[in-house]
Amino acid sequence: MDRVCWKLSLVFLVLLVSTCVEASFSYRMEDFISAVKQVEDEDPGSEPLAVLKRLRRAAEVNDPFIQYFLFSDLSGVPELAANLSDYIRKAVHHRVTEDAKEEGVVLSPDGTTVALRPLLLGIEAGLLAKTRGRVRGLYLLALARDLGLSLRQSPTVTRRLGPDGCWDNLSSPQLFTLSDSPSLLTTAQVNGGMDGVVLGLEVSDKSRRPLKLSSLLTEYYCHQLEGKGLDTAPRLISRRRRENFRQLVVPLLLARQVVKSVQLQQSLTGQSDMERKEKKVLMREVKEGMKEFVHMYMDCPPIVPRCMWGAKPYIGTPTNLSLPLSFMFIHHTSTPSQPCLTFEQCSADMRSMQRFHQEDRGWDDIGYSFVAGSDGNIYEGRGWYWQGAHTLGYNSVGYGVSFIGDYSSILPSQHAMELVRDQLASCAIIGGRLIPTFTLRGHRQMVNTACPGDALYSEIKTWKHFGDVQK
Repeated sequence: MDRVCWKLSLVFLVLLVSTCVEASFSYRMEDFISAVKQVEDEDPGSEPLAVLKRLRRAAEVNDPFIQYFLFSDLSGVPELAANLSDYIRKAVHHRVTEDAKEEGVVLSPDGTTVALRPLLLGIEAGLLAKTRGRVRGLYLLALARDLGLSLRQSPTVTRRLGPDGCWDNLSSPQLFTLSDSPSLLTTAQVNGGMDGVVLGLEVSDKSRRPLKLSSLLTEYYCHQLEGKGLDTAPRLISRRRRENFRQLVVPLLLARQVVKSVQLQQSLTGQSDMERKEKKVLMREVKEGMKEFVHMYMDCPPIVPRCMWGAKPYIGTPTNLSLPLSFMFIHHTSTPSQPCLTFEQCSADMRSMQRFHQEDRGWDDIGYSFVAGSDGNIYEGRGWYWQGAHTLGYNSVGYGVSFIGDYSSILPSQHAMELVRDQLASCAIIGGRLIPTFTLRGHRQMVNTACPGDALYSEIKTWKHFGDVQK
């Protein structure tokens, strides 16, 4: 009897441990990296390429298009334990459900959501490269294939790229819901594709290949910023995703890769080769669609939506702006007085400012249109379309943008200033939200603003578009 009870207890313990291993994983990048470490620990001598193949087998990512570049017969690749395999499949296998839930994505520490499939394919392609910088199929696997599907949709389709979305819980995320009707290429897929290209090119250099896949992912996604933020941060981190991608990728080259992916898809499915005239028409369509891609993901900075930093609803009905506007007003905060260096801290600062503006000042919402953290992100306040409460007498004709931190005697990081001065302003102009000849200035109507005499105000006076507004 005791032996039977002992055996039953052992079975129960094994089932409990198996269940808890899966339950302990959320869809945070840190948890996915922990799962990768478990795969590595099962075979301590396995190289990153072998680990990637095991992940792909578990996720069932191996269609003819992928096989064409990665030469992968996964039938001989060892299977993972059932509970770990199930988690990997859910974390990597990408799809969007009918109720706009996006699967196969994880929340990274920088506050962005990343699709794992294009990320891992890009890294695997890079590890197979024999010559540095020459990675067979990199752009097609990581981004061009999905971009081609999206850009070739009917002109009547209202959305060809995006959207972003929000998680149900930031500490233990399980469900990611898109903020609008989905396209065939979501922002999470673009993030994963960009990271796949950046890291794929990095590991194509044999001298830079990591000993472990988990180490590469940890260094890229989990780097902690110090006092001067991104000014002193390493080059190869996820917070620099867009700037690294801009430096590596020429839009025309990417457009050609998109056309190449379409041709390859047709060939693999037995369709006849594309005629020269048809190819020209396709290239014209892709070039036109690339303008939207470049604007959204290369010109504009990363903007954290309200739902991601935990905004409370607007009180009442917002007043819509009449675009394009003529002014951008630059502020800084007296409270919080310190720069924020993490997504968590910047989000907490945003909630604190919104609470102060709504409860203490009696405003409908946080006053600013946008807020710049020192973590590499712009945070959406009232956004592009709602009138703010930032510059008395000018709220209807300009955007109010604030830096988190007191910059009366010191300046924000160079990276944070460039994010506002160069990228946010450029994004607004190209998107038709600011006139090209807009006026930029620091204003002194509020307590937390860039006042004459402040270090930030003196700096702003040297920026292009600066002009005084008489009161």
